[in-house]
Amino acid sequence: MNKKIGVYVCHCGTNIAATVDCEELVRFGTTLPGVTIARDYRYLCSDPGQDLIKRDIRELSLDRVVIAACSPRMHEATFRTLLASEGINPYLLNIANIREQCSWVHQDRQKATEKAKQIIRAAVARVLAHEALKTRKFGIQPAAMVVGAGIAGIQTALNIASGGMNVILIEKAPFIGGHMAQLDKTFPTLDCSSCIFTPKTVEVARSRQIELLVNSEVIEVTGFVGSFKVKIRKNPTYVDYARCTGCGDCVEACALKKGVPSEFEEGMARRRAIYIPFPQAVPLKAVVDPQNCLLLSKGKCKKPCVEACKAGAIHFDQKEEVIEKEVGSIVIATGYDPFDPHLLPQYGYGVYDNILTNLQFERLSSPSGPTRGEILLKDGTIPKAIAFLHCIGSRDENANLHCSRICCMASMKQAHLAKEKTGAEIYEFYIDINAFGKGYQEFYKKVREEGIFFIRGKGSEVFKRDGRLVVAAEDTLLGTPLEIAVDMVVLGTGLTPRRDADSVAQIFGISRSADGFFMEAHPKLKPVATQVEGIFLAGCCQGPKDIPDTVAQASAAAAEVMSLLSKGEIEVEPIVSTIDPELCAGCKLCIEICPHSAIEFLETKGISSVNEALCKGCGACTAICPSKAARQNHFTHTQVLAEVDGLCSQ
Repeated sequence: MNKKIGVYVCHCGTNIAATVDCEELVRFGTTLPGVTIARDYRYLCSDPGQDLIKRDIRELSLDRVVIAACSPRMHEATFRTLLASEGINPYLLNIANIREQCSWVHQDRQKATEKAKQIIRAAVARVLAHEALKTRKFGIQPAAMVVGAGIAGIQTALNIASGGMNVILIEKAPFIGGHMAQLDKTFPTLDCSSCIFTPKTVEVARSRQIELLVNSEVIEVTGFVGSFKVKIRKNPTYVDYARCTGCGDCVEACALKKGVPSEFEEGMARRRAIYIPFPQAVPLKAVVDPQNCLLLSKGKCKKPCVEACKAGAIHFDQKEEVIEKEVGSIVIATGYDPFDPHLLPQYGYGVYDNILTNLQFERLSSPSGPTRGEILLKDGTIPKAIAFLHCIGSRDENANLHCSRICCMASMKQAHLAKEKTGAEIYEFYIDINAFGKGYQEFYKKVREEGIFFIRGKGSEVFKRDGRLVVAAEDTLLGTPLEIAVDMVVLGTGLTPRRDADSVAQIFGISRSADGFFMEAHPKLKPVATQVEGIFLAGCCQGPKDIPDTVAQASAAAAEVMSLLSKGEIEVEPIVSTIDPELCAGCKLCIEICPHSAIEFLETKGISSVNEALCKGCGACTAICPSKAARQNHFTHTQVLAEVDGLCSQ
C-alpha cells in the first residue's frame, strides 16, 4: 500500500525563516518519495497551523506527517495529539529539527537551507519506516514522596497533604527546616525566619497525611511513574522517638563535656555527643552522634545519658533499618550547600579570626544563636567596622560561573542588621547589585540611605596588618585600588549543588546541568519536571533561588503531583525494548548494561526478557546486543538506518 506523507515547514516567526528559505524547502519536499503535499506556515503549532494540517489529512488521506520545525521536546506531544484526533496513530509522525540544529547555529542562508533539506530528506525516509505503536496504561499509587525537608520540601508536602493525598517526607538530617531554620530574618521585610517556618514544621508533624522520616535517606528507586518502589535507609538515632520527651536531661549528662562543633551553629558553638539540634527543632527529640559518642566509637562510656533519661528512651542497640515504600510520584527537594570559602584562600577564611560566612553571621545575629543575637568579635568586643564581600564563589571563573541570586540581598540585609546592632561602619564590596524581586530594589535604596558604604569592586584579598583585617579591592567607579581596615569580614558565599548531588542523580535517574544542579525537563515549559516522568524538582536543588521563588516552585511541584495522582491511571510511552526469543543467545550483556533493571533472565528458556513496565526506552540493550535480538520500538535498525541513508544521500 502506498504511503501518503505530508511535509510541513514552520517559519517559527523569524526564528527559522530568517536563516532558512522555507519556500525552497517546500519545493524540495514535494520531490521526495512518498510525499503527497508540502506546505509552509508562520506558526504550525498555532490553531490555524494545526487546522491546516488537519484539513490536508482529511482531504488528501494522509497517513504520515513530517513537521520541519523546532526541537521535538517543544511540540512533539502537540502534533501527536493532532494526528490522534484525525484517526492516525500518533507515532506515524516525525519531527525534523531545523531550528536548533540548523537556523540557530548557522548564518549562511544558502548553506543553512541546503542543510535543512538534508534534515527533511532524512525525516521523510525515516517516517516511511515508522510503525503504529500503542501506549500502555497502568494504575497509579495514590501517594507521593518528597525527598528533603527544607522549606521547599515542607511546602510541597503540606500542599499535597492539603489535597487529601498521603505523603512520605524524607529528611537526611535529624530535624526538618533546612537552611531556613538557621536564618535570623528574611529579606526584604525583615520578618523573623523562625516565626515564618516554625508553624509549617509543626503543621508537618501534626498532619495525618504526612509520614515524616528523619535521619533517613533514599538508597534505591525502581519502577516507573505511578508505581515507584523506593528503598529507604533509616539510620539509627539510638533514641526511641515514641518515648523521648525532648527534655534535654540526657544532653546535660553526656560524658563528652568539651563537645564537638555544632553543625547547626556553623561551628561557632559546641554540642554534646547526644544532642537536640536547636530549641524549635521538629521533631523535638534527642539524637546520638555515633562518630563522637564515646560508647559507640570507643566503648569507653558508662552511659550517664541512659541513667539521666527518666523516659527510658535511649537504646544503644538500635540498628540501621531498610524499609520499602511504593508511591506514584516523587518530588526531589534536597536543597543546596553553601560554597566552601576554603577553596579561595585569598580571603583568609580559616586563617584569621573574625572572617565569617554569611550563614555564620546569620547564627551570630540570631537570638537563639551562640551570642544570643549580639554581633561580637571572637574576643567578645563589638566591631567598629565590618566589610561584606559579595560573590564569593559565584560569578567567578575560579569557582562557579553561575549567579547565586540571593547573596546581594542577604549581604545587604546583614549589613542593615549589623548597622542596627553595632553602629559600626559598614562596607559593601560588590560587582553589581542583583535586586530582582518584589520590594528588593526599595530595600536596596533603604540600606544605602542608612549610611552604609557601597564600593563597586569585588574584594580581591583579605590580610592582616597591625592587628586588623584589611580588605583589598579596586573601586571600579573611580578606577583606583584601595585597602580598608576592618574588624570583621563577612563572606557572601554562594549556593552550590549538594555534595551528594551526583549519587542522588544516579539513584533517581535524573540529569544535572553544567552548573551541577538538577536539570529540569524544559526551562520554560516544564520548569519543575525532570526527564523521568513522575519525578519533579522543587527549590534550590534545581538552581539558586530565594524563599518566595522556592515556595512558588514547591507549590507548582505539588500541583503537578496532585494532577498526576488524581488521574487514577497513567499512559506510558510505548517506546520500549523487546527481545526476540528466536535470536537471543542468553549472553546476559543486556542485563548488565540496563540502568533500570528492566531485563531479567529466564533460566528455563535460557534467554533474556524485558519487563516493559520498567523499561525506559534508553536503547542501551539494543546497542550492546551482539545477536541483534534486542529491538527498541520507534528506533529499530530499519528506521535509524533509513534516516542515516536519507541524511547522507544527495
